[in-house]
Amino acid sequence: MYIEMPIKGDSVVKTYSIAEARDNFTGVVHEAEKGTTVELTRRGKPVAILVGVEDFDRLTKSGSTFMAAYEKFRREFDLEELQIEPEKELGDIRDPSPGRDFHW
Repeated sequence: MYIEMPIKGDSVVKTYSIAEARDNFTGVVHEAEKGTTVELTRRGKPVAILVGVEDFDRLTKSGSTFMAAYEKFRREFDLEELQIEPEKELGDIRDPSPGRDFHW
């Protein structure tokens, strides 16, 4: 027996006890390969997640730097259309004040 639970759009989480997953291991792996996230439980409590290689790679791939992501954003979107003035994009974001005093 398994439980289906939709999360974040179309992705589905299927939950199996470890015993159920062991009895149908090949089927559980096929589900993960197809993009279904499989949650494994022991005594009703989640203990592990099984995901396909594509999802694993997407989740563990080192992301780009902030500046690389920002430059990509600038290439993909028209700053004028978004009413962002290029000269004021990052100029005054950080407050130059030293902040508040903190005492233990």
